Amino acid sequence: MKGKPSKVCCSMKIFRTKKRIALFVLLGLILCGLFAALWAFVIEPNRVVVRENEIKLQEWPKAFNGLRIVAVSDLHAGSRYIDEAKLEKVVAMINETQPDLIVMLGDFIARDEKEKLLMEPEVTASKLSGLKSRFGVYAVLGNHDWLFDGERVKRSLASAGIRVLESEVAEIEKEGQTIWLLGVPDFWTRQPIDLRPALQKINKPGPIIALTHNPDVFPILPPSIILTLAGHTHGGQVSIPLIGRPIIPSRYGERYAIGHIEENGRHLFVTPGIGTTGIPVRFRVPPEISVVTMRSN
Repeated sequence: MKGKPSKVCCSMKIFRTKKRIALFVLLGLILCGLFAALWAFVIEPNRVVVRENEIKLQEWPKAFNGLRIVAVSDLHAGSRYIDEAKLEKVVAMINETQPDLIVMLGDFIARDEKEKLLMEPEVTASKLSGLKSRFGVYAVLGNHDWLFDGERVKRSLASAGIRVLESEVAEIEKEGQTIWLLGVPDFWTRQPIDLRPALQKINKPGPIIALTHNPDVFPILPPSIILTLAGHTHGGQVSIPLIGRPIIPSRYGERYAIGHIEENGRHLFVTPGIGTTGIPVRFRVPPEISVVTMRSN
């Protein structure tokens, strides 16, 4: 008759079992970390998704009910994953959404750490010239555009049929009703911002949509502006569960980081953009073509 296992033998078996479990857990964590790094530095920043959004406004004109606005920002052309082929793909994807209106919300330019331009604005504009929408393509410039050469970027876009609104308004009419687009200069590089001359050109009733690069301007815009479309934040580029978005280029932190925000009866929509700045990483914030469908409430 065999004797009972000794306590030492049992302890050794338990130790070995715990050691195996710890090794499997450690291996699992390493594999998860490697996959997360692969996803964040290679896969996600090279994706482009189309995300549908809907905003209902009580003051929205019936003639424009269902207006599809495509908002795109922060191309940073020439940066990693944003070459000429990628721009062509983005244009094709935008056109496939059958937009009524396309708005480009700044930061077309990218430069490296030595301030070398990564893609000529004329090349970027030529790729964007294929954009098609019922009511046209409008743009504002961002901080990277102005820190490079804002006037050159404006000329390039204009040559591609894209109208840049810098403290200007544009009127869009349908069935006797009007909506207005107002270009608000970049909050970081174009101070002081004086919108009074532009607003004085609005000579008939209609809701005003502000186009701007940096959403930090939103709280100081006139209350007559019912919707503001912006970019700049990249949605933080990284969104970590339970932690949030560690780095956002905004004085308001995550308040205006991404998506639809409503404050005091006014609406803001921030698109997370296409490219990256700084470290070319995106995690749970994929490059996005934002489609905003406007409806009357």
